[in-house]
Formats: sequence, structure tokens, C-alpha cells
Amino acid sequence: MMLNDLTYKIRGAIFSVYNELGPGLLESIYEAALSVEFDHLGLMYQAQVPVNVLYKGKDLGLAYRMDLLVDNLIIIEIKSVTEIQDIHLKQLNTYLKITQKPLGLLVNFNSLDLNKSIKRVINSNIKTNFDTDTAVR
Repeated sequence: MMLNDLTYKIRGAIFSVYNELGPGLLESIYEAALSVEFDHLGLMYQAQVPVNVLYKGKDLGLAYRMDLLVDNLIIIEIKSVTEIQDIHLKQLNTYLKITQKPLGLLVNFNSLDLNKSIKRVINSNIKTNFDTDTAVR
């Protein structure tokens, strides 16, 4: 599946969850609801994916968990905060760098305008042509 097509389906699932549940709930509730939507759409995903961090070749152990990983390509980082901070974007960028995934979506469900609360982050360390919607596999 093309990355842009996959992103479109994921965004649709995000909006379905938001429209049904509204803002202000816990991140874990949105994660569980997105899992239901992804199942309904037939998307392959993993929840609470461990991120092993290496430092100078040594595994530091389990340091983080990604909220959702869709089709082993797109990281979904879920927030339910007053506003997205730079540190949230940096966190997603770090996940992309460490895992070598091409794309991430940062979603803040605690928003009155969800359209402005979904941030698409591209891993600049991977050569992927998003303009022509190249499939990655």
C-alpha cells in the first residue's frame, strides 16, 4: 500500500474515533478505540511497541514504547494534552530515527479542532519520495 493511501486510512480512523468519543479522555482510551478502527479497516498494527535504544553499540534496555505502529511503517503517537509542545514532536522524531520508520503521526485528541491537531512527521534520514507517493516495502 502507498504511504499516502495508508496515511489517509489512518486519518479516517482518527477522525472516526474523535467524532464518536470527543476530546478530553485518556490516551489509553483513544489507543484502544483506534485499535478497533484499525481492525475494522483491516490494517495491520501493533500497540505499545517496545523501542530498544542502542548507545555506542550497547542496548540500554526497554526505554520507550510507541503507542501504535501501523503496517510496520507509520508510528502513531497519541496525546491528550492542552496543546502539542515541541518536545512531543521531538519525541516522535527520535522514534523515527531509532526505528528507521519513514513516517509518524502525532495526534492530540484533546482539541476542539482535530484537523489542526494531527502533525505528520517525515523521517528525513530515509530516502522516500512522498511527492510521488512511492510504496515502501
